[in-house]
Amino acid sequence: MSACPTPSPDRPAPDPVLPDELRQRCEVWTRVMGYHRPVSSFNVGKRGEHAERTFFTECPPGDG
Repeated sequence: MSACPTPSPDRPAPDPVLPDELRQRCEVWTRVMGYHRPVSSFNVGKRGEHAERTFFTECPPGDG
C-alpha cells in the first residue's frame, strides 16, 4: 500500500519539489540560419539580439 494519495480528476497530483542541489541548468537552443545552436555559445551581441526577439502570432482568418 502506498502512502501517497491517488490523483483523481477532482484532485490532481501535487507538483514534485526538487531540492536545489539536484537541479541542473537547462540549455536553450535556437535555430540560426537553418541550423540549431545553443544560446550559451553566442557572443555578447547575438545574446542581446536573442533577448530582444518576440514570438510571432498569426491572426485568425478574417481578422485584419
